[in-house]
Order: sequence, then structure tokens, then C-alpha cells
Amino acid sequence: MQRIVITGLGVVSPIGNKVEDFLANLFAGRGGIGTIAFPFRGAEARFPGAAVKDFRIEDYIDAKKAPMLDRFAQFAVAAAIQAFQDSGLTLTPETAERMAVITGTGVGGQNTLEESYYKLLDTNGSGRVHPFTIPRLMVNAGSSQISMALGITGPGFTVASACASAIHAMGVTLSMLRSGLIDAAITGGAEACMTLGTLKGWEALRVMAPDLCRPFSAGRAGMVLGEGAAMFVLETEEKAKKRGAKIYAEFAGFGMSSDAKDITTPDAAGAARAITACLHDARLAPEEIDYINAHGTGTHINDAMETAAVKTALGERAKTVALSSSKSLFGHALGAAGALEMLATILAVREDIAPPTINYQEADPACDLDYVPNKARPMPIKVALNNSFAFGGLNASVAVKKWA
Repeated sequence: MQRIVITGLGVVSPIGNKVEDFLANLFAGRGGIGTIAFPFRGAEARFPGAAVKDFRIEDYIDAKKAPMLDRFAQFAVAAAIQAFQDSGLTLTPETAERMAVITGTGVGGQNTLEESYYKLLDTNGSGRVHPFTIPRLMVNAGSSQISMALGITGPGFTVASACASAIHAMGVTLSMLRSGLIDAAITGGAEACMTLGTLKGWEALRVMAPDLCRPFSAGRAGMVLGEGAAMFVLETEEKAKKRGAKIYAEFAGFGMSSDAKDITTPDAAGAARAITACLHDARLAPEEIDYINAHGTGTHINDAMETAAVKTALGERAKTVALSSSKSLFGHALGAAGALEMLATILAVREDIAPPTINYQEADPACDLDYVPNKARPMPIKVALNNSFAFGGLNASVAVKKWA
């Protein structure tokens, strides 16, 4: 079976719009959660949120083209260009046909959609929508804009499976590379829906924290919405070695499952099946797992469920594995969450440092594993997992191995 390697990294996030900044803030435990405010019915609606800051799409594409892209697609293109440049790849007409763009997003052009509703329905609105409303809001806009920005003419599409979108996209990419359908790919996820309507929707579900995200802590009160994108260049080992590429890590395995039970409440058995499937695909034993980047949303139900799932899948190894939630630093980026957390996982393996779960206060009897509380931990990490568990009962887990 072909080994698949990671040769390029790119990111736009609340803790850094370059990989080096993301890395520094990740391991220093410097979070990007603040307050998001909107005018609302003569007052102000305020929410905790992890927003991308100081982002300029003009640094990546012609400023004249920028208005044609929703914020989520801008993030996708910027992260993809970073990853492509980092990989050192050059494309010919022949190699461009053998490269794919496969990305994930949960919502798509939510900023465009909400802006359009305001213009049409609010008494202060113009009554006219942007002429590129449809091309901006469609969920495949990110992958399509990446292919055009880089000249990639092979397969291109978007996976939309809520919070598992990015990992599902990466898993599909892994399978296509292994099968020989493609030689290389840009893959990852992007999301940008820090809008009043979206935040009010999450608020209505009663799963939003009032201030910070505190995964696995007894004091946790819910999730905090985030945004951003992370993209990766994946290649077959053969092609990467042939061109002398630097290799960050091996993308070793992928597993997924469906709960088939409830649209919002997660199921530990379903999550455990995805982790076990990933171990089987990567030909790994539970004892080989050193670190897990958890889904870790900060809700009471999810964190207890994931703890139980890890125990089921890893058995005795669960007692000693290091496990942390990066959502404590950059929030829950929905369809991009798995991609941002994949970047954290790759960096953990490459740097031999387990990222921290910040804002951790005290232990919860329902969450009794090692969550790397508040401070990053230098430690040998040869193999790591990254979990995403989505509304709809859609579960995914990927394995990353150190490249030697």
C-alpha cells in the first residue's frame, strides 16, 4: 500500500495567519478567544468568539478578485497558497491533471447569505444583492477558487459533513492517493460564519459558553465558535522522495462511522468505532498511540462521550495517553475544525510537544484522562490521532506518524 506524506502546510486562524505564528501560539498556550459584537434591535448582541485577525486576502490574490469570494473561500485560498508554496511543488499541464483539490466546509458562504438577507429584508437595506451572491455562497466555492488560483486541473470537490467535514475530506484524499487516482492534492477545511444569525442559532441550542472554552474541565459551560482554514499538500511517498520534498509527517490512516441514533447527541460507541477503524487502517495497536488531539468541544455531553470513546477504543492505553483540545485556544471552527486540529497534530508529532488544553480548572469525574492541562508538554510523539465528531452522528479519526 502506498504511503502518503504531508509536504506542505498553510493556515489562517485566530492564533496566527502563518504556520510559524500558529505554532508559537499553540505551544505557548496563547488563545485567540475574545468577544464578537453586533448591533441588534437597537442594542448590542455580544458573544464569545475566536475570530481571525489582521487577515488580508490582497496578500494572496488580485484585490479586484477579492469581492468575488466569501470570507470562507478567502481563507481557503490563502491557506492553500501557503501550503502549495511551502511544498515546493511546480505544476506542468501533466502534473496539474494528476493533482486534486478536496476540501471540507460545514456551512459555506454564510457571510454572503446573511448580507443578502439584510439587504433584502431590513428596512435599511438596499433591496439588491451582490451579483456574485450564488458563486460566493456555494459550499464548493473554496475548492473551486483554490483550483483556479493554483491552476490545478485534476479532481476538485467539497465535502460537507458538519464538524467532520475537513477530516472526511482528508480521508477521501488519502484513499484517492493510495488508489493511484491522483499523485498529489490540496486538502483541508475552511469556515467563516461568525455572523449574528449563526451565533444566535448556536445560542438557541444552549451549547455556547458565556466566556471561554474549557474542554474536559469540571467548570466547562459549552463551546465557543471559531473560524479559519488549514490546508495541506499530500503526496505519495514515491513522488515526494523523487522530487526531494521536505516531509512533515506520514498521513497513516483514517476511520469513520455513523451513530445512526440522534441528530445532535453524540454516541460513545459510534465515536469509538471511528477510532478503532482508524487504528485498523493505519495498522496500529492502541499501545502505539502517544497523543490525541481531541474533538473536545467544551460541552458537558461531548467531552464525557469522547472520554468514554477513547477508553473503549484504546483500552488500558487510554490511562496513559496524552489528550488535549485545541478548541480551548481557537474555538470550534465547525467544518474547518478538523483541519486546524490536524495542523496542531502534525506540529505535535514534528516538534515532540503535546499542545495544552488551556482554561482547564479542575477535574471532572466523567473526564478522567490526561488532558495536558494549561501548559504544553515536551514528550516523544511518534504517533498521534485527531478526532472529529459531527452533528448527525458522523465520526472521523485520522492517524499521523513521525517521518523518519
